[in-house]
Parts: sequence; C-alpha cells; structure tokens
Amino acid sequence: MSKAPINRRKLLEYWWVLPVTGTFGAFGGMFWYASRVTFGKKQVAAPNFKAGAVTLVAETTQLKKDFDSLDFTYAGVPCVLLRLPNPTQSSVTLDGLHYAAFSRVCTHLGCSVQPLRDPEAAALTFNYRISHPMLGCPCHYSIFDPLQEGQSVFGKALYPLPRLKLSLKGRQIFASGLEPAPGSDG
Repeated sequence: MSKAPINRRKLLEYWWVLPVTGTFGAFGGMFWYASRVTFGKKQVAAPNFKAGAVTLVAETTQLKKDFDSLDFTYAGVPCVLLRLPNPTQSSVTLDGLHYAAFSRVCTHLGCSVQPLRDPEAAALTFNYRISHPMLGCPCHYSIFDPLQEGQSVFGKALYPLPRLKLSLKGRQIFASGLEPAPGSDG
C-alpha cells in the first residue's frame, strides 16, 4: 500500500488549524494570568520578624494625622512608617494612635512603593478606586492596604509587603525586626 503524497491542496484544507490553535492558546494564557493575579493573592500570615538592631525611627509627634507617612531605612531596606486610624496585628499604639511600618520594596519586581493619598489620582493612574490612603507601586500598578497588614489588594504583586516590628519608648518609635521578603530564605 503506498501513501498518497501530501500536496498543496491537501495542506491548505487544514490551514485554519494554526490560527484557531493560536487564538485558543492566547485566550487560555490570558485567562490563566488574570485568574492568578485576581485570585492568587497570598494572605497575610502571622508576623514572622527576623530580629535586627534596635533603631530609632521617629517621634510620634512627627506624624500629625492619620495616614501621615515617614520614609526611613532599616537594615538597608527602604521602609515607610504610617500613622493608622485603626490598630492592626503588627501596629503599636500610644494614646489611641496607631503606627505601623512596611518595607517599601514591592513584592512583584522590587520597585519602590509610594503612599497614595488622592483617590482620584489613584483611580486615574492605577485604575483602582481606593477608599482610604494606600501604598502603590508605580512600576506595575500594584496596591497594598496598610489597614490589612500590607496585603496586596490589586495589581500583579501576589504577596503582602514585609512588615517591621515596632516598639515604643516614651514618644519614640523603634524598629527591631523585619519580615523576610517573600521567596527569600531569610
């Protein structure tokens, strides 16, 4: 029995398989990525601080109102201290005022997160409507909620921001530990 040779006419009968397969593959990839970014966010766990040097961060009087922030560096990592309206698991409280600190290194690709205070600017720039000030990464538009322990609530970042261990002595705020970055063996 001899095989019939494949000719151009026979080949052209099946040309449609290539674009259809490519289209299904592209849509499948987009669906997988969108579901991962939307539903694959890692939840905030109990604090897991890696002990470090006790370092003065600020005086409580430097943060006058809720969501005021102060940038500082701890153990070579850029960080941000925030005054919050509500206590969180890792915040410290003095006279009814709550303070929390987070690494400013985005857990997606390591860009520097910034405070987002203006809801309209955040909606326009990040395409996400915020109800209170949050932290945002301008590189890939991830948003982190300080009232939810730095949880990633929007964008490509899947992990929450690492938190800092804070303590108070009088009206001074000290940092004494930092959570390891996600995926590190610290």
